[in-house]
Amino acid sequence: MEGLRILPAGDRALVAEFGNIIDEGINNQVHALAKKLASEAVPGVLELVPTFRSLLIYYDPSSITYHDLAQRIRQLSESSAAAGSSGRRIWRIPCCYGSHFGPDLPALIRYTGLSRDEIIAIHSSVDYKIYMLGFLPGFVYLGGLDNRIEIPRLPSPRVRIPKGSVGIGGNQTGVYPLDSPGGWRLIGSTPVDFYDPQREKPILCDAGDYIRFVPITSSDYYDIRQMILRGTYRLTVQEGGGSYVS
Repeated sequence: MEGLRILPAGDRALVAEFGNIIDEGINNQVHALAKKLASEAVPGVLELVPTFRSLLIYYDPSSITYHDLAQRIRQLSESSAAAGSSGRRIWRIPCCYGSHFGPDLPALIRYTGLSRDEIIAIHSSVDYKIYMLGFLPGFVYLGGLDNRIEIPRLPSPRVRIPKGSVGIGGNQTGVYPLDSPGGWRLIGSTPVDFYDPQREKPILCDAGDYIRFVPITSSDYYDIRQMILRGTYRLTVQEGGGSYVS
């Protein structure tokens, strides 16, 4: 496949690279290959880690050699590219914008010249693709941010950002799944846990999924949080033209 490079990563992993820039088309190829490898259940493949532009593949060298796996990857890359995308899974994530939930929203208003309502409408109007997970368990790197609301990261990162914070850093937006340091500009917060070690599936979303933020009030935020703590809240997920709760 044109543009595909396969490189060793130690003695138990290899990297399939599709480019050297952050690009949705390149990222689509990464996730198409990951899905193909998973569905084919290639012997010896242990773990798949998609990134913006490449796929890290851990394997058992006693089950498959580097050269045999590299050859299989090239074959699957061609067939996965021909198959195309199989549709979107979109998580509808409630988000309360501004006030203490989004302390950097006033700075974004000053920087862009847009009103509060305009920024919220723009940020919540996109199906953001999860290009990759990283930094923290369940931290989603989202592509598709409208360039009208791009803003540089903070000059000095905060020591502690509350979990659930929704931020913008440059041309990306994302959600902090845990309390942590960070330098992204905070514009809101979601009551939804993107990481919960007590859940059967601790990380909420998968790389390759999509997220649509749904504006809510502060009252909605606390009501949803209480439902989550009681185990009665269900997220809406759209897939294949329909929707279901998760």
